[in-house]
Amino acid sequence: MKGTTIFFLSILLITTGCKRQDQTADDRVTVDVTKNSFPKKELVLQDFMDVEYIPLETNDEFVNQGFVQDVGKEFILVKNYKDNGDIFVYDRTGKAIRKINRKGQGGEEYISCRSVTLDEENNEMFINDFLARKIKVYDLEGNFKRSIKQKQDGDTQFYLDIFNYDKENLICYDECNQEIPFLLVSKQDGNITKEIRTPFKEKKLFLQLLRHEGGTRAAGPGEYSRIIPFNGNWILLEPSSDTIYTLMPDYNLRPFILRTPPVHTMNPESFLVLKLVSNRYYFMESIKNVYDFSKEEGFPRTYFVYDTQEKDFFRYIIYNGDYSYKKEFYMSMLTPINSKGELWATLNAFELCRDYKKGKLKGKLKEVAATLEEDDNRVVMLVKSKK
Repeated sequence: MKGTTIFFLSILLITTGCKRQDQTADDRVTVDVTKNSFPKKELVLQDFMDVEYIPLETNDEFVNQGFVQDVGKEFILVKNYKDNGDIFVYDRTGKAIRKINRKGQGGEEYISCRSVTLDEENNEMFINDFLARKIKVYDLEGNFKRSIKQKQDGDTQFYLDIFNYDKENLICYDECNQEIPFLLVSKQDGNITKEIRTPFKEKKLFLQLLRHEGGTRAAGPGEYSRIIPFNGNWILLEPSSDTIYTLMPDYNLRPFILRTPPVHTMNPESFLVLKLVSNRYYFMESIKNVYDFSKEEGFPRTYFVYDTQEKDFFRYIIYNGDYSYKKEFYMSMLTPINSKGELWATLNAFELCRDYKKGKLKGKLKEVAATLEEDDNRVVMLVKSKK
């Protein structure tokens, strides 16, 4: 993993590990982040998750990398990994509607676009203009509506994660805040309507720094979500805390997963990251906060899953059941995308065309692949926990 400039400290992300232990009587799981040996379990994704495939229409104006920003009932928002300002609006079936680009230096434009959050109820989208420390609001036709400031005081740099919380508010993660990292923020003016304090002893940032004559390099373990929607609630992951909490509708915090040993007692630290939550399985990673800048490698991690029925931890292999052979699916591909608890990944069209010709696909994926050309946009894969 290559180091980046110190400017991107806030973007670099956190991860951690686990131990084998039974659930407590109140269904909270305790994870020992020093443990890295577990029995093996093979799983098929479709056995515990609903899976949907959406081919994104390709035409002269709609050629993109399929970096999904949000998925609603009617619309899908996509951009490119390189921040060139393009935002592609598709309908829920993947049909191209319009391309929007308001990048620029003007008051009604965004300098940067870290993420786009969809609010279908109000026909709006929220651009995380992190370089300007603002959120720019547009309608779904691309017309500017307003600009709201992100929190300016304290240790804040910019909001790292932003989700659509309810009709009036966004829920945001403020990584550098020393005390209160989670906030409910007004969609109208950016005022903080609720501060959510997840208790921790000492603020920890999951990254490594290398100071040298030319400046400072930083490296982190890669992207992961601090806010995970699940079953109508919100799971909040602050790496400095020894507890992963569930935010309830009344704003109370309910302990969900406990870690041991305490993070502030470890040197180097191991951080606990939650990748996917289903009604049966909790997929997690344990990542040690170490990095070798000379080799550009580090952050060793342990992958494991907690089975709520067997009340035990396992290492795992997951297969995509829409392949006719054991096609491994990597949990790191999935990212939470909306308040409904859906997660997304993308599949390359040329790989699907190849596997289709070789008879390696079945079910819904085979049907989608039959309609593709090799140079088409990627296919969006949406997954959601079975009820």
